[in-house]
Amino acid sequence: MAKDIFHDTVKLALQKDGWIITHDPYRLRYGIADIYIDLAAEEAIAAEKAGRKIAVEVKSFVSGSTISEFHTALGQFLNYRIALEASEEPDRILYLAVPRDVYQTFLRFEPAKTAINRYDVRLIIYNSDREAIEQWIE
Repeated sequence: MAKDIFHDTVKLALQKDGWIITHDPYRLRYGIADIYIDLAAEEAIAAEKAGRKIAVEVKSFVSGSTISEFHTALGQFLNYRIALEASEEPDRILYLAVPRDVYQTFLRFEPAKTAINRYDVRLIIYNSDREAIEQWIE
């Protein structure tokens, strides 16, 4: 199982944003398959509320075809969400982490925008240079 080139960048960005990394990777058993989501994290628990639990699939979009990588990432995201729903932690929220430049030049426009909305893909937009999360899109 190969890590995405920005795996550690997103991990650090989540930690800077106040998340505690609980799994690296997050292993799920679904049917006969083992599924590995890149990261799982929990918010630091505040006195007034319980922390949220998330799973994050990191994508870099560095190969030649952005549309092809998007198709792969979307299919993977949808399969991972199904596996999460059937897991012992169905309340864990799945996010797709994508670089800022890919979001600004591709994912905000058709056809990616329609697919993201239709399939309720939650995004984390990260800045790889600053190792920071710039935006959460619910």
